[in-house]
Amino acid sequence: MDLGAALRAVRDAPFVVNALRAAEDLAVAAGEDRDPRAVRTLVAAVEDPADELTAVAAVHALGRVFDDEADAVLSELLSHRRPFLREHAAWALAARLPRLDAVGRLVAVVAAGGFPGVLAQRTLEGWARSAPDHVALAVEGALAAPRDTATRARLVETVGLVPGPVASRAVRHVAGDDAEEPAVRVAAVAALGDRGGDPRAAELVLDLAHTGGELGAVARLAALDLGLVPAPATVPGGLSVAQVFLHADLDRELSRAGTGDNGGIATLLVRLGDALAARGADRVLTLSRGTAEAAADALARPATGHALTPVPLLPGEPVAATEAWPARVAVTRGLRRALTAYGRVDVLHLRMADVGSLAAAEVAATLGIPVVFTLAPDPHAVVHALDLTGALGRTAFGAADEREHYWFRARLVQRLAAGAAHTVLFPRPEIREDLRELLGIDVDAEPGRYTVVPEGIDLSLPEAAARRTYGTGRPDRAVRDLVTLLDDLPAHRHGLPVALSVGRLHRVKGMATVVEAWATDPRVRDRCNLVIVGGDLDRPSPDERDQLAAIAAVLAAEPRAADGLVLAGHRPNAVVAAWLGAAHAGSPPVLAPGGAYVCGSLKEEFGLALLEALAAGLPVVAPRGGGPATYVEDGVTGLLVDTGSPAALVRALDAVLDLASAPGAPARADRARRLVRERFTVQGMADALLDVYAGLTAPAPR
Repeated sequence: MDLGAALRAVRDAPFVVNALRAAEDLAVAAGEDRDPRAVRTLVAAVEDPADELTAVAAVHALGRVFDDEADAVLSELLSHRRPFLREHAAWALAARLPRLDAVGRLVAVVAAGGFPGVLAQRTLEGWARSAPDHVALAVEGALAAPRDTATRARLVETVGLVPGPVASRAVRHVAGDDAEEPAVRVAAVAALGDRGGDPRAAELVLDLAHTGGELGAVARLAALDLGLVPAPATVPGGLSVAQVFLHADLDRELSRAGTGDNGGIATLLVRLGDALAARGADRVLTLSRGTAEAAADALARPATGHALTPVPLLPGEPVAATEAWPARVAVTRGLRRALTAYGRVDVLHLRMADVGSLAAAEVAATLGIPVVFTLAPDPHAVVHALDLTGALGRTAFGAADEREHYWFRARLVQRLAAGAAHTVLFPRPEIREDLRELLGIDVDAEPGRYTVVPEGIDLSLPEAAARRTYGTGRPDRAVRDLVTLLDDLPAHRHGLPVALSVGRLHRVKGMATVVEAWATDPRVRDRCNLVIVGGDLDRPSPDERDQLAAIAAVLAAEPRAADGLVLAGHRPNAVVAAWLGAAHAGSPPVLAPGGAYVCGSLKEEFGLALLEALAAGLPVVAPRGGGPATYVEDGVTGLLVDTGSPAALVRALDAVLDLASAPGAPARADRARRLVRERFTVQGMADALLDVYAGLTAPAPR
């Protein structure tokens, strides 16, 4: 395909996901085009204010053009008035040879921070391999100007990625300066752990390792990186598996489930790690975020069984997954450290297109660890859903991409899938067609590389909740807490069933849409109370604040709805299991039986909370797209709907309450429970994954 045809294919693509795929052909065509007019053609597309989607594609195509003029254009774009073009230019330059006049501009992008700073830092890191002194001196020059603490820390981290004596001198100076801000010194000390050939760096690390606080903990980790202290390695006798999800605060009780990014994946990995260790794995490392102090303490002792292993991210409060990209360097060091210090790791399982998977894939490639990647069409499915609703399109794509990084995440998913030794897929009704249309992946071309593995839940929780509550004839403490919340509602709301929705307070999860659907229909509102479980109500994240504001707007328009709405905040997984059971069976006189579960997510790759609701006997409202359609029997155990439409959710909520009380409801509830027990347990999931892992670690035939 010639350049003109490839550019037209991007412009004429009917949907954003089609344009994402067409952009790859455009980049290939640009790399093969030798016409001197190619750069001008692409520049015209970049400057088109009416088509930001094609503009982004053209920037990356410029990165493939074999012409010095393309370098000059990309360098100039680093100072463009439109921020999204600066971001993509910083990324596209990574594929080019170092251009000295662009180094200073890239350093300025790093200093500005955010996701563009991450991309610029990666480009400088690559360029520093062939021009280390030039990059180091440019960053040093930026450090000489007055800077705030966060900016200085970013610049110090960047110079720490540069090899050679110039960079080493700069990093040592900052690390040893008692007058420097703590966060800046922490960045320098962490970088010293990468400088194995510098004896003065080793001496400084050992000296600082005896100090207290975060600085001392980071120095102890750097000493481990330099091999100055022994690692706690215990070589496992059998299979050793590591799984990564960095955006959760994990503990055995899952006490933070439902806050920030502590969603279903966080719950799953704790339960799955236990099941893998119980059913055949000699050791499972679940790597998630934690402080430097926690990481230093954990790495001082061997890991056995299922170990929750902390990886330091950025100092301060945890940030959402979409904002955690600036932790890339810290994450890479932490993952490399854990995957080497603990001894042999046979398989690394990655999920999500996030900073953890980006860093972990690079570390695994360096260490020679096979990667299993759970592939979901994310962000592709979200992009397509938003495109269909008109919330995302080519005209304003750049601004949306600045916030959500759709382009980068889509490319990351494709890289992870291409580089994985094996790919795990979620069940979907049209899985082959979806992957072909959304990602351009043909599963049938290499069927041996793909295995469909449904997720599963720990049935011991709903079964234990049922025994405690209904075996004794009196509610347990968790159910009493729910009853207390409902009892605080006005008296005319007592004795109604509840519609329950559990999950993170995030736009994709649609909690505000659920509230809107229930609140704006008086008939449905009068039939049940609505209980929303999830979110940190005391210290909400930005995403949680957005959803709470949207809910407040609904209540301002429908003030009577406040009488029947309970915002319960996040609750431990065991408490949620008890509440789901209580929603089904009731707890008179305040809570009537015959409740339902409603999921308002724009998309669910599988839907663990839906499975937990079915296991409790509740009929469910679930998204029509994605995994739920493979296990929700429409009209029998629940309803499949377009969850992006409040009107459709209203009708579904009304119908699912009918389903909960119609003749045959007990038999339908038993049918749902049996389905979960037979097909969707975490133990069954563990067995399927162990088969996948064994296929990668078995010795090759002679």
